[in-house]
Amino acid sequence: MFFLLSKLLQYLASPVVWIFFLFVLGLLFRNQAKKKLTLRASFFLLLFFTNPILSNEAWLAWEPEAVLMKEVKPYDAGIVLTGVTEVNRSPHDRVHYKEGAERILDAIQLYKMGKLQKIIISGGSGFIKEVQKTEASNLQQTALYAGVPAADILLEERSRNTHENALYTKELLQSQPQLRKLLLITSAFHMRRAQGCFKKVGLEIDTFPADFQTHDRSSQLDDLL
Repeated sequence: MFFLLSKLLQYLASPVVWIFFLFVLGLLFRNQAKKKLTLRASFFLLLFFTNPILSNEAWLAWEPEAVLMKEVKPYDAGIVLTGVTEVNRSPHDRVHYKEGAERILDAIQLYKMGKLQKIIISGGSGFIKEVQKTEASNLQQTALYAGVPAADILLEERSRNTHENALYTKELLQSQPQLRKLLLITSAFHMRRAQGCFKKVGLEIDTFPADFQTHDRSSQLDDLL
């Protein structure tokens, strides 16, 4: 029930939904004051969420600072969160990525640099319907093709959301007591929520944000396009 509710709330939190709702509500109102207020609100939200400079400032305020790879200390394992592939897209002999491929790519690079001894990939599927492959197995395929030995990749394939990522990863780690120093790797916009979920289940982790939505501040014309 909680999983279904979280999917509904995720949909309702979309800015596009609110912009459309306020616009339609403004058209339906007979009271002129309410009509103007809701139409102006929908226009303001549309302007804000489609303005690259304003949205970049919002992302800069939300996303944690980047960590230089050379400054990352050695860890027993890096925990990579999924949610970045299309598990129901054919053909199924390859991985179809959405945004966020840097999660596994950065983990692979850190592994190759000797910063990670193991890579833990956490994620089943966020879909309600049954899927062909789990997201963890998709990211595993990419890591294997990049030359990471299968013995150094651990999979958690049951989780459907960030809370379950943390819960089931903790269960997996109970059978791997040698993995103590942990580095959480996920998208920068997702890191605050992910870090909170992992701390809530009692896992001590450091963080490595990836897949930044931000870019350096600039007022050039290109940034308005």
